Amino acid sequence: MTIETLVAQYGLPAIFLGAGLEGETVAILAGVIAHSGTLGFWPTLVTVALGSFVADQIFFLCGRFFRQARFVRRVSQRPFFAKALAAFEKRPLLFTFGFRFIYGFRTVSPIAIGTTQLSTARFLLINALAAATWALVFVSAGYWFGNGIEAAFGQLRLHHRLLACLAGAVLFVAALAVWTRRRWMPKGL
Repeated sequence: MTIETLVAQYGLPAIFLGAGLEGETVAILAGVIAHSGTLGFWPTLVTVALGSFVADQIFFLCGRFFRQARFVRRVSQRPFFAKALAAFEKRPLLFTFGFRFIYGFRTVSPIAIGTTQLSTARFLLINALAAATWALVFVSAGYWFGNGIEAAFGQLRLHHRLLACLAGAVLFVAALAVWTRRRWMPKGL
């Protein structure tokens, strides 16, 4: 069985889980896979958006209904949790829409928002719009990155392209993480 066959058979469920758990790297890689033609662009985009939406909705509900659970208590002790609440208090709608674009805030923020007075219905609507926008940005970046890889390296076999794009996606996310840490973390941490 080839890599192309595996991706075609199990790609969308794996992308759904990865987008919810990992995020940007999976979304970019999904765009690269869509570029290769193994999966369609639109099904890939919808799957990434749904994976992100469902994960953030679950994290929000954990913050809302399971505040005393060990997982929620442990997350609430992280430095990013207090920063997420502070950012939410300043601009609740903007932060609720944009937290997934800020590396390091992805898991903590929906839990923190779940502990606030923002209604579940309002979070659901904002989360859906933000997940769709986020998926469009990162899947498209992977799709276009796939064009660049193909132009730079010619017709590589699919698994070589995927490995090269995965390395590029990891580097992109690492650079984003360094930038975000410098931007959002207090000096000395």
